[in-house]
Amino acid sequence: MTVIAWLIIAAIILPLAYFAWSIASIDRKGIVAIQSNLGSGFAQGAGVSVQRPPFMLGLARKLTPGSYEAKLDQWLALAGRPQSMPLTKLIAIKPVLAVSGATAGLLLIVAGPSPLSIGFAIFLTALLYFIPDLLVYNTGLKRQEEIQLEFPNTLDQMLISVEAGLGFEAAMERASAYGTGPLAQELMRTLQDIQVGRPRTEAYGALAERSTVADVRSFVLAVIQADKYGIGIANVLRAQARQARVKRRQIAEEKAMKLPVKVLFPLLFSIFPVLFIVLLGPAVIKIMQAFS
Repeated sequence: MTVIAWLIIAAIILPLAYFAWSIASIDRKGIVAIQSNLGSGFAQGAGVSVQRPPFMLGLARKLTPGSYEAKLDQWLALAGRPQSMPLTKLIAIKPVLAVSGATAGLLLIVAGPSPLSIGFAIFLTALLYFIPDLLVYNTGLKRQEEIQLEFPNTLDQMLISVEAGLGFEAAMERASAYGTGPLAQELMRTLQDIQVGRPRTEAYGALAERSTVADVRSFVLAVIQADKYGIGIANVLRAQARQARVKRRQIAEEKAMKLPVKVLFPLLFSIFPVLFIVLLGPAVIKIMQAFS
């Protein structure tokens, strides 16, 4: 099959597949809710002109399905919403990278047309389109690991503050003020949500949604139940802190047990060959000299 035939097939199949994926994954209910909210907004009632987004951002939003945009927003929330990569910038930069990869792949195909170059062009386009997602997802994973490591110590600080006579929110404020990691930032954001008038249950639920750590989710659920049924918060904090310390110790023991297996492959492929060359090399050379 010639290169022109491959290009024609790709030009037909890829747009159809993307269109089908957009139709299948579009969030119709979310779009209807957004349109209704925008229709009843205060800007139109007050006669204020709404600033339109840039052309590239508007085009990128039209090409991006609603469910995929919601997934990107969730990954950004898990990553702490870095200021260098907001959602609008992420959506706008993905098509630019994809077009750059497609241009480089097209130049490669023109220089040497072959099935390998066509496959590499498609792979490069897809890689550059999804590489911002990979970076955001990796940042979110590292941030959640830091939250999991900080969680037991933060609970101990809050427990000490509560036993000293402070309230639960005051203990959260003190723990977030003296903390420097992502968990302290999440606690501070929860307190800010409560201060602006958001209900406590919703603020705590948002804290659980911004984290994938099971300990944080169970802690939020326990706090909500204690607030609902009037259970002493000190007992809840004490039980949660004990459970978090036990789980952290178990995770450390699990990693220690996995360490010999992880060291096995570097030993087999990196250390043992060099060791055999150093030990057996002179003997092999003398044997070769004796038989020659």
